[in-house]
Amino acid sequence: MPGGSIYVQQDAKYAGSSPQWYYEKFWREAAKGRQRSRMVKAAVGFVVGIGLAIRFGLDLVPLYGLALAGVVAAADWWLAWSSFRATAVWRGQRRGEAITGRMLRRSLRRRGYKVLDGRAIRGQASIDHLVIGPGGLWIVDNESWSPDTEIAAYGGRLFFGEKYGTNVARPLAETARAFAEMLTRETGVPVTITVMLAAHSGSLPRGGSVTAEGITLLKPRLVARRIKASREVVLDDDQIELLTRTAARELQRS
Repeated sequence: MPGGSIYVQQDAKYAGSSPQWYYEKFWREAAKGRQRSRMVKAAVGFVVGIGLAIRFGLDLVPLYGLALAGVVAAADWWLAWSSFRATAVWRGQRRGEAITGRMLRRSLRRRGYKVLDGRAIRGQASIDHLVIGPGGLWIVDNESWSPDTEIAAYGGRLFFGEKYGTNVARPLAETARAFAEMLTRETGVPVTITVMLAAHSGSLPRGGSVTAEGITLLKPRLVARRIKASREVVLDDDQIELLTRTAARELQRS
């Protein structure tokens, strides 16, 4: 590719034929259409604002029309931008592990949970976050798919669009078992590890999560909430500290 390097492999996300490149191209080309639609919506808001002002006998009738038109236009812009920004990880513009890690620390640290990032057992797949706290242990990984990819479970099997999700679920489930076995062996504390995958892009079912093949996929903002929802206390402070120190010592940084 012109301007590229023969020594550095091109990232498909930035190549001219990638789905990410086309998504950004079409989104920018549709800007004028979104602006026209926004103007129409704002005009409707203006009319509704005037109608409400007249209905309730308010003064400065045009001002209420302009105010509602502004609110409608701003809301429409925010929804469009949020939809585009939600694909940032998939487009390679943001790092999913950084986003999820920040959310986990902000929500869980004050509740006694420890978060270790980028860990692996030699010869096993690495994971982005290991969470240890009163409610147990969780592995949290990050992934993204194109916005139109439907993430669903049928008959206990995971699907990404028309593709099976076993090749995504199996390595995470195996890694969780290996982590749990190692921690149990080294600490003497029997543990199991729950697997969650933060889906930064893709179409999840209503409710924002799906569980199949031993893992739960959910929106990043729901991960910490799901962990906090575990009301049963299975580990005390000493066990949490022991497991955290052991994991930090025995697990490699990936």
